[in-house]
Amino acid sequence: MYNVWRSHQQMMVVLVDKMLKTQIVSCSAVANWLFSSQMSRDFTSFYVWEIMHGTIKKMNKQVAKLQKEVEEMKDRLEAAELKDKQGFDLDDEDDVPTEEMMERMEDTLENAQSEQKNLFLIIFQRFIIILTDHLAKCEADGRDYNTPWYKWVVERLQQVFLMHHEQVYKYINILESLMFTSDIDLHILEIFQQFCALRS
Repeated sequence: MYNVWRSHQQMMVVLVDKMLKTQIVSCSAVANWLFSSQMSRDFTSFYVWEIMHGTIKKMNKQVAKLQKEVEEMKDRLEAAELKDKQGFDLDDEDDVPTEEMMERMEDTLENAQSEQKNLFLIIFQRFIIILTDHLAKCEADGRDYNTPWYKWVVERLQQVFLMHHEQVYKYINILESLMFTSDIDLHILEIFQQFCALRS
């Protein structure tokens, strides 16, 4: 897609959105693609981040929609059980879900939440990799790491944390134990710690 549409960035944004809607590609695949070497030239282009945030929002909407459906099913099931206990007959219009339907819906929600978690893990892992590579190259060459590119990428990382703070915070313990450990560069770890400090 990039080879064909690289000169028409808005078309890429629209096509990725359509491919996500029709589930031709997964949100994780889009995140991997945006951080790939093929996209490195355009990494600081606005359309890349429009695609990234659109992908995250789409994943978050899907999880929220499924959570709402599960809650509504539970409410209908509880209402039906209450009617049954009180001796009322159930109407056809009550639309009572079966236990099997409930289990399937909960499994679907669980899968979506797992995909959401994986999406954030991929995004933060890729940020850590590219920032670590930059810092290592600058140190090896004896150059100042604090370049405009570095500042821009750090700001994008902060933007992901802040724009999607509610969802990211659900996985804060996983991120802390798997990604943002004491092994990574202090400059990167500091960004994560600043985000955590906002919630304390």
